[in-house]
Parts: sequence; structure tokens; C-alpha cells
Amino acid sequence: MAQTWTPNSWRQKPIQQVPDYPDLAALDSVEARLAKYPPLVFAGEARRLKSALANVAEGRGFLLQGGDCAESFAEHGADTIRDFFRAFLQMAVVLTFGAQQPVVKVGRIAGQFAKPRSSGVEKQGDVTLPSYRGDIINGIEFTEEARVPNPERQVMAYRQSAATLNLLRAFAMGGYANLENVHQWMLGFVKDSPQAERYRKLADRISETMDFMKAIGITAENHPSLRETDFFTSHEALLLGYEQALTRVDSTSGDWYATSGHMIWIGDRTRQPDHAHIEYCRGIENPLGLKCGPSLTADGLLELIDILNPANEAGRLTLICRFGHDKVAEHLPRLIRAVEREGKKVVWSCDPMHGNTITLNNYKTRPFERILSEVESFFQIHRAEGSHPGGIHIEMTGNDVTECTGGARALSGDDLADRYHTHCDPRLNADQALELAFLLAERMKGGRDEKKMVVNG
Repeated sequence: MAQTWTPNSWRQKPIQQVPDYPDLAALDSVEARLAKYPPLVFAGEARRLKSALANVAEGRGFLLQGGDCAESFAEHGADTIRDFFRAFLQMAVVLTFGAQQPVVKVGRIAGQFAKPRSSGVEKQGDVTLPSYRGDIINGIEFTEEARVPNPERQVMAYRQSAATLNLLRAFAMGGYANLENVHQWMLGFVKDSPQAERYRKLADRISETMDFMKAIGITAENHPSLRETDFFTSHEALLLGYEQALTRVDSTSGDWYATSGHMIWIGDRTRQPDHAHIEYCRGIENPLGLKCGPSLTADGLLELIDILNPANEAGRLTLICRFGHDKVAEHLPRLIRAVEREGKKVVWSCDPMHGNTITLNNYKTRPFERILSEVESFFQIHRAEGSHPGGIHIEMTGNDVTECTGGARALSGDDLADRYHTHCDPRLNADQALELAFLLAERMKGGRDEKKMVVNG
């Protein structure tokens, strides 16, 4: 590294999006306690994810990254985790078939507690209070007491993350992820969807493939890969004191790893190259994500890539593009051309959520058609530029919420009030998330067919 790095060298840099803790001694005490707690994830797992992402960067895989906008303490429960995992697995199966490539599964879960905010304060009527910054920092209730940043919440976040990871590992390796189960869930979705006919063709092809595998003796009983799956966790590395407390040296390599999650990302509001969040992330060996919004220039992106991935290691860096359906065509091509020109090895991923937020009937929402439009543009632009559209990054839940409008069930602005449960930004519900996977699989298949025609033509 050009400069000496330590887990706390970020403290010497300017920093954005930090809470104002009133009791710094209490904060120091909590961070010291967390530093003695067991790691949540292990270096070998992070290396395995980096290896899988290296294949994506080389065009031999696809990244599915998704989960809650902001996890909450109040909604933590086994059923919530199970329903999310179930919807996520269904998406992964559909995308695997559409891409005809391995799908790397990374959840926004077991650590996604902190949220950046556009304003440090929130106003309701004549009352102004500090903004809600996620359950790891303060409470969502609009009271003076709840909005005071409380360091003890970091311990609660750690414990919830540990419990969530324990259940996810059991689901992933204990038989719940059996491909035959996931396929039956997916068929149930198709049967009940208002657009069943549109999805049935792809579902039938998956069924035929499953039947063929059974016929030649490939089953979950004799092939563990059909009943187990790799599932990784990720979150935005926003609260750096918490991240530092869980940063550990790997005994086998001597490298530093963030053990709060397998992959962490840097937000669009905290990617200043000379600031604390970039300083912290450059020194850990985990796979990293970097949110890329409309204000990021091509030269600025190349500078960040050089800082975060100086060895140009495939799988190290995922560029998560969040422009908005009406801006992606203006901004994405110039970034792709700069990265390709310099030979940088990155995973390109599309975040179609954050640039497409509107207000409707006093609710923040995201129209499904705008989400789909940005994903389609992302794929079209990459095909035109000759680069690999490597993934999608979405905010979703396994619950039947009404937070994003549109989709096959045509949720309207009048429906938003029915089950609007998010603690921060609107999420796709399970049906909308799976619908997006089917539509994306159709595009992937179309892209493969176009390539075959070019090769054979």
C-alpha cells in the first residue's frame, strides 16, 4: 500500500454520515467489548466469495444481491428470515436457468442496520429531531429520546446478526435449500400469478430439466450440491467504529478481514477518495462493493478503483450502479468505456432501486416499471459495449408488503397504505422480486440466443 494502513487509520480522515454520540466514553466501552466478541464470518468464507465473484468478473457467473433496505430489531424472527431466504432462492434458480451460469447469492442481511441520510434532521410539524439512521444507531420512533444515538444498539445488532447467520447457515446446508423444494415453490408462484402464461414456458423448461436429471439418477440424495447452497452476507460499511471492532487478522494469511459480513460496500454518499470510508475499506481483504451514482465521473471512478483494488484482482471490487431509469443511458457507457480502456477487473452490478424513488400519496415508493426499465437498459448498454452485465442489487423482502407500485398484481398508489412496513426505503415484495427474476431471465436467454446467431451466422 502507498500509505501505512491500520484498522483505525480511518480515524485520521474526514468522515461523512456519522452519528453524534453524546457519551463518547460509553461508545468507547461498547467498541472495546465488541472487539473481544467472536467474528460473525470467517476469512475463508470471504475468500470463497471473492473467488466466485472473480468468475463473475470474467463473464462466467452472475451476482444476485438483495435483501432488506434496513434490518430492524422489532421485525427480527425466524419466519421473516425463512420467507426472505425462500424468495431469494427462487430468484436464484430462475436466474441460473436464464443465464445458464452459476448465480452467486449474497444477501443484504445479518448486518444491514445503518442507513445514510440526505439530511441530518427530520421535521414533523413544528418539531425537528435527528434523522433515523438505522436501528444500530437510534430508534425510528419520532421522539427526542428514541433519536439519541445509543452505542448499546451496536451490541444488539451484533447479537441479531449472529442469530440470523446461524439460521441462514442451517437453511443453506440443512436441506431447506433442496433444489426440488425451490422448484415446487417457484411453480406455485407461476400458478398463482396473474401473468402465469408468460412465465409458464420458462417454468416448464426448468421442470423438464429437473425430470431429465432425475431420469439419469441425479438427485438431491446422491448430489449434495442439489440440497445445499453457498449463501453470503453483505451490508454497507457505514458505522466504522463497529466495523473496526470486528476487524481481525486472519491466522492463515496474516491479512486483515472485516468479520461483520462477507462483503461490504461503500455508499454513494461516502465514497470520497480521501475520506474515512475509503481509507477503512482499502485495507481489508473482503470483497468490496462501490455504489456508483450520477455524480461519479469516469476519472473519479478510476481513482477509486486504484485505491480499493491496486492489484487489479478479479472478484475484489463490484461496481453497483444506481443511476435511475432516465439517467442510466447518459452515465453508464462512459464509466464502462473508462474501465474497459484501463483493463480494470470489476463486477458490474445494477441497483435499479435507489435512483427510482418517488413520492405517491405521501409514501416513498418505487414503480416496478421503472425498476425493470433500468435493469433492461443496464443489459442493453453492456451488450453494446461488449462488457459483462454481472449482477443485480435489489431491496426486497419475502413478505407480502405493498411498498413498490406495479408488477403483475398492479399495485397502485392507493394500495401503499395496506402493508407499508419498511423502516426506510420501499422494497419489492416476494412476488415482485420473483417476477423481476423471470423477466430478467427472459432477457438473458434472448441475449444468449443473439450471441448464438452471430456465431453461427
